[in-house]
Amino acid sequence: MLLIYTKHIPFKGFRAINLFGIVFARKEFFPLSKKVLYHESIHTCQIKEMLFVFFYVWYLLEWLIRLFIYKNGITAYRNISFEREAYENDKNKDYLNNRKSWMFLNYLG
Repeated sequence: MLLIYTKHIPFKGFRAINLFGIVFARKEFFPLSKKVLYHESIHTCQIKEMLFVFFYVWYLLEWLIRLFIYKNGITAYRNISFEREAYENDKNKDYLNNRKSWMFLNYLG
């Protein structure tokens, strides 16, 4: 996983964004914590199993649906199945070694 620190990506208020397995992080968060790096590693696994493009299509559609439900962009973001899986497991260093494919589906509810 390649890590690039920038001034402008991601938007202010976010530490990092994973784009096709490349993590862009805001310079003010240098260095990223191990927890954040592991969180992004979980996303890299999700991205690969969804064949890259489908991950982003699903992510956007799920965010739009949850935005309609919650009427709040941040709440919608925190409830996306990919994010729920990553947040719930970013402290478990063995998670990726034991993770089964498509585990994000368990976080749809």
